[in-house]
Amino acid sequence: MLHQQLVFVFGISLASYICALKNCHSEDQVSLYNFCNLTDIPWVPKDTVKLLLSFNYIRQVSATSFPLLEHLLLLEIGKQYVSPVTIGKEAFRNLPNLRVLDLGFNRILQLDLDAFVGLSSLTVLRLFRNQLGDSILEERYFRDLSSLEELDLSGNEITELHPHPLFYNLTVLKTVDLKSNHIANLCQSNLTCFGGKHFLYFSLSSNPLYMTHEMAWAKCTNPFINIRFNSLDLSENGWSTEKVQYFLKAIKGTQISALTFRYHIMGSGFGFDNLRNPDSDTFAGLARSDLRLLDISNGYIFSLNSLIFQTLGNLELLNLFKNKINQIKSQAFFGLRNLKTLNLSSNLLGELYDYTFDGLHSVMHIDLQQNHIGMIAQEAFRKLVSLKIIDLRDNALKNLPSFPHLTSAFLGDNKLTSVPDTAIAATHLELERNWLANLGHLYILFQFPGVQYIFLKQNRFSYCEKSDSAVGSSQLLYMDLGENMLQLVWERNLCLDVFGALSKLEVLHLNNNYLAALPPEIFRGLTSLRRLNLAFNLLSHLSPGLFPQSLTNLNLSGNQLLSPEPEVFMTLSILDITHNNYVCDCALKSLLVWLNETNVTLAGSHSDRYCVYPPEFAGVPLSSLIYDDCDEDELQETLRLSVFVFTSVTLTLFLMAVIIFTRCRGICFVWYKTITKKLIDNQPQAADKSEYKYDAYLCFSKNDFEWVQNALIKHLDSQYLDKNRFTLCFEERDFLPGEEHINNIRDAIWNSRKTICIVTKQFLKDGWCVEAFNFAQSRYFCDLKDVLIMVVAGSLSQYQLMKHKPIQSFLQRSHYLRWPEDYQDVDWFLNNLSYQILKEKKVKKKARDIELETVATLSH
Repeated sequence: MLHQQLVFVFGISLASYICALKNCHSEDQVSLYNFCNLTDIPWVPKDTVKLLLSFNYIRQVSATSFPLLEHLLLLEIGKQYVSPVTIGKEAFRNLPNLRVLDLGFNRILQLDLDAFVGLSSLTVLRLFRNQLGDSILEERYFRDLSSLEELDLSGNEITELHPHPLFYNLTVLKTVDLKSNHIANLCQSNLTCFGGKHFLYFSLSSNPLYMTHEMAWAKCTNPFINIRFNSLDLSENGWSTEKVQYFLKAIKGTQISALTFRYHIMGSGFGFDNLRNPDSDTFAGLARSDLRLLDISNGYIFSLNSLIFQTLGNLELLNLFKNKINQIKSQAFFGLRNLKTLNLSSNLLGELYDYTFDGLHSVMHIDLQQNHIGMIAQEAFRKLVSLKIIDLRDNALKNLPSFPHLTSAFLGDNKLTSVPDTAIAATHLELERNWLANLGHLYILFQFPGVQYIFLKQNRFSYCEKSDSAVGSSQLLYMDLGENMLQLVWERNLCLDVFGALSKLEVLHLNNNYLAALPPEIFRGLTSLRRLNLAFNLLSHLSPGLFPQSLTNLNLSGNQLLSPEPEVFMTLSILDITHNNYVCDCALKSLLVWLNETNVTLAGSHSDRYCVYPPEFAGVPLSSLIYDDCDEDELQETLRLSVFVFTSVTLTLFLMAVIIFTRCRGICFVWYKTITKKLIDNQPQAADKSEYKYDAYLCFSKNDFEWVQNALIKHLDSQYLDKNRFTLCFEERDFLPGEEHINNIRDAIWNSRKTICIVTKQFLKDGWCVEAFNFAQSRYFCDLKDVLIMVVAGSLSQYQLMKHKPIQSFLQRSHYLRWPEDYQDVDWFLNNLSYQILKEKKVKKKARDIELETVATLSH
């Protein structure tokens, strides 16, 4: 054991040493020495351009530390693991052309007054988080930095701003970052040395400004007089509405293009009345500032009062993200005649009225996502003639208002069940994750003028009721219908012409739609289709001529293809047929030959195309197969088979019977049931209802209701049809309103002869369904009766089922039923399920069952 530990420690040390060697070298004019345990400046080539020395143990840098490096432009000596770090007099004099110097994140940095002498070409100096005090600005440290453009002093211990007069000479200084210091007061006398400068960025965020002197504005004149700002950041300073108003009044007339107040405490918040929301006077001090961007996000504004922004006539972007805005009063946006972008996302809005956006004549983009909007007045957006982008994702919309001519409409993650009667004139229409279930709505969407991109992923398309066929030539180029249930539509031969008018469509996504087969003419109208995604369906066979001749990119990964014919893929340039159920026999020879000779680009690696059957070839890549033994002439094989059939009449009849039964087993089963009913019993056997209120409780996910109703309820439930024999219980009809949901589940299980759990992907995600499964198992151990029937539907593997402990324990003692993939097996399946409902089977509690009962109880 000790030997193993020593080997392990040695391995870690060796790996660290190798990693250090890899990071400690010079190559291509870059010297990388981070994490190298250095205590002194290493020797580097004279042509070095970048030198990185962070995360070491360098304690001191002096005038002799560096050789003459005339080409060095960037030097980093940040985050040394020792303190203090001392920078001596003229420490960088041998670096005459240095442009960027990073000394940040040293715990204690001691600078000589002449430390930066000789750096006349330096443009960027980073001194963040070095515990530097007021002297860094008050003394003459920067007197030689005539080219300095960017100074980062954030995260230090600066308490007052009294810059040294030498700052007058820093004529190109454009960026100053003073955030996260301890600056308390700010008066005109503080920044006189910055007079005449035009800053691209100036940050005083995260400072306790005016916290100690409440009425500092009354004593101090404008601290920014004769200074211009492209961007001024005053975020996280803890200012209330009153302090913001006082400060903006004090800096009245200062030219500011972008002003930021992120993480403020302006506003009353939700549920409070004692704090003030901004009003028409709050931002009045910015009237002459020519402000173009105002960021007051991440705060507590509850109400946007009337005329609040009336003085900001030049404002182009207003960011109100993540406040508590629940009310927008009339004329709230009056005065914003030039506003282009309005961000109201992540607030508490519930309704939008006709007057809500009055005054926004130039607005082009409104972001309203992640609110609680459930009602929008019909005229709310109609007056916004310049509006191009509307984002209403993640709200509670069931109906849509009228929009002007848009470029993009983002309407995903709502509760839309139908498309609007009035067309949405937008190029880009996003309706993902809504409640759309009728595929017939697509015929309406295709007629919206100008729409080219439609996103309908993760809706509920499972049936089709259309009032009219698609008319005319749609302009649609891209459509995503992935993760729906189109198999339920097309297996009933409904809406087979849904793509008939899409002659310009180039990209179509149909992945994850449970498609077991594709209707022969489904792609007939798609004459321009280039890319088709059919991944993760249940396709086992593809007919030649199914796809349009224009198709060049096809994704068939994750299906159940057995022996596809290469003729199907002849027009393609890119093909993905990975992770299918290939049967590796001689029928696959043509595909193997084609894979070895084709110029088509095959997605995935060779190992992703593998055999599934027969078992001895499972997992073997197709590229490893040899097909030399499959060269016999097919005509000779047919002749030999004919001779064999001719000489073996009995065997032939048997094979024919098997084939007929296999092909027509659904019809045979119907005949069998009809004959037996007439010969044996004229009435179907009814279940004994003396003991139980229901014959069976159907437990399934709400997302599967449409499928369960069509597949099971209408064939079994006596209330649905008189000829059905069972009295079923299911949540949508039989659960008591207002009763605790868990009590409804328990009563349904104990008042039913059997519990039938319809296990799908949605079932496994539904906590209530899994809880019901646990209850049913508990009854099994209590009554010692086989009362739980598990039906698996969809593409769920044994591995996916075994990941859930209640199902794992069930499978260790019982078998489950699987919904048939072939439609002709449905009657047989329903008969078998009926037998399971009626069957009474007593079980003996074994030691293993006791163990499983304990597991079920713990899970419960």
